[in-house]
Amino acid sequence: MCGLTALLSLQPPVPQSNGHSTPPITPEEINNSLEIIKHRGPDARGQWISPDGQVGLGHVRLSIIDLSPSGTQPFHNTHATNDVHAIVNGELYDYERLRAQFAPEYPFQSHSDCELVLALYQHYGVSFLSHLRGEFALVLWDAKRKLLIAARDRYGIKSLYYTVHQGRLLVATEMKSFLAYGWTPEWDVRTLRENGWRFDERCYFRGVHKVLPGHYLVCREFGAVEQKPYWDLEYPDKRIVETRSEEEMILGVRERILEAVRLRLRADVPVGIYLSGGLDSSALAGVAAHLIKEEHVQVGTDNSGDIARLQCFCVQFDKDSGADESDIAQRTADWLGVELTCVHLDEAAIAAKFEDTAWHSEAPNPDANGIGKLALSEAVHAKGLKVVLTGEGADEHFAGYTLFAADALSEADSSWPLGLMPESEREEAWSQECIKSDIFQLGALPQNVPSSTKRVLNNARLPPSLCTHTPLPFAPWTDSYATSDPQTVLAESFNGRAYHNMATKWHPLHSSQYIWTKSVFPNIMLRYLGDNVDMVNHVESRTPYLDHHVTEYANALPPSLKMKYDPETKKLREKHILREAMKPFITEEIYHRAKHPYMGPVRYAADGPLHRVIQRLVTKENVEQLGFVDWATAEGLADKAFVQHDHSAFRNVLSLAQFIVIGRGFGAKKAGL
Repeated sequence: MCGLTALLSLQPPVPQSNGHSTPPITPEEINNSLEIIKHRGPDARGQWISPDGQVGLGHVRLSIIDLSPSGTQPFHNTHATNDVHAIVNGELYDYERLRAQFAPEYPFQSHSDCELVLALYQHYGVSFLSHLRGEFALVLWDAKRKLLIAARDRYGIKSLYYTVHQGRLLVATEMKSFLAYGWTPEWDVRTLRENGWRFDERCYFRGVHKVLPGHYLVCREFGAVEQKPYWDLEYPDKRIVETRSEEEMILGVRERILEAVRLRLRADVPVGIYLSGGLDSSALAGVAAHLIKEEHVQVGTDNSGDIARLQCFCVQFDKDSGADESDIAQRTADWLGVELTCVHLDEAAIAAKFEDTAWHSEAPNPDANGIGKLALSEAVHAKGLKVVLTGEGADEHFAGYTLFAADALSEADSSWPLGLMPESEREEAWSQECIKSDIFQLGALPQNVPSSTKRVLNNARLPPSLCTHTPLPFAPWTDSYATSDPQTVLAESFNGRAYHNMATKWHPLHSSQYIWTKSVFPNIMLRYLGDNVDMVNHVESRTPYLDHHVTEYANALPPSLKMKYDPETKKLREKHILREAMKPFITEEIYHRAKHPYMGPVRYAADGPLHRVIQRLVTKENVEQLGFVDWATAEGLADKAFVQHDHSAFRNVLSLAQFIVIGRGFGAKKAGL
């Protein structure tokens, strides 16, 4: 894991009337940009500027594979014409096999997994992206072709932003890096009102965009910039009957997760695991213990074969908070025989880390769970580890969220006749799940959602919950920017192929999984709960469930084997097939335990540490400096949240406080007409 920054003049150097050319890129401005994200790469720093000063690449490195100086980036194809240069953030797995395959035609200068990018580009051209396995963001410059490529992994595990400023294309791991180039952030009121920053390629700052998951940005001859897809989620035709047995599919899931974990235990530094009280992380710890014991797999630098040396980490919220899972995690750790470090996070600690989490994540989210991840990474770093395995992605691909239940039941699963329910029973169960889904709609439903929008997404039940998650108290003047309702913006963030598949091919559960995985998952969850906060403390988080060999197999499974209906209890069993696949590696308690999302405490005492932080942040001066929020409405939110314990107000005021933190940190200009 690293951090990167890149610049490209969008026009070649043109002599001015005074005889001077367009100002060239300087080493100082690249270094200043890297200085802002130096926490992402404390081990090395490098940069390269083209001879004409029109292209610049900068990189800070957290050394994980090949700790020697030869792994310092940028990489250059110095063995040939020295005309291709690249910077990479992330991890590329199975690199040893690929390195051996391409060594005859590409003389590697290092043992870094990331140098594969140059070898694969030389061999495959722009299609090299489809051959990368792992989590990554990269920028490549082909000087001979005057071609820039900036790409992001399939699920958006790594962030990658871009903007155009003073005739230059700027690309970076974090938006805050743009500040070093003289960029002045301005709030994008339209995308704030429409929730576009949570759903599509836009950001809440005007003119800043994301390279979308599974996409690459391309710029030829210093000209126009465009995004293109190289990969997308796919699901089977719901009309085709599955011919594999359930046992065969269970084994297929197990084999692919074993391989994904095996690959991610490889590192030239110590490796640990985040362990909560849930199935996803417990299974990863169990699989790792199995690989150590049965296959003698080396875990990072530890080749002892001693399971007791496998280090796991768990957030320990206060016991009476309703969010603590540390006792369950401890029982799992004892059963496996691994070491568990519980990181106690009381309200004072949550309050102390609130602003840092908001600033580094760049993704406001009204929960304390991101603060828990920041605390975990501190503990990992303190123990001398640089890599952890984490369970993100299992809920998305094996249907772990109760929000998926209504869509899972809205249509019979014809692909799996063994799981067909009596029609009357299915309709009754669907009605009950629809009622439950309304609980997650924390704000008022917009009244102006066109019927066409609902048809675009095949009447999926998920979108309203996504669009009412955290409404801000917007100032009345911003109403003119709300020309599209959030559900329509969400629907229009997808492409025509997805619309066609939702309407004619995919089961509604798969449509629901697609909607979630392409919107909230990369834009909120993988930022607030992922790489952005882990890297604050120089920790690389690896996600075996987001190995595309795992996900492509999982996506092709029958919906009723992901959420399996029990006619006796009349309940859906979420992640059924994952539970069965992981059964040998988990306790009976975990195997039978229902899904409990990883969330922080939601109830805090009046005048307690967190309440005081919110009161300090959500002042009239700070709210009015944002410009797009109505102080008359915002003024009472803190009391409603902490005195009256209004859950909706709590989430609203936490979101508002985080926007204030981000606005102050970026020095954002006040929004106005």
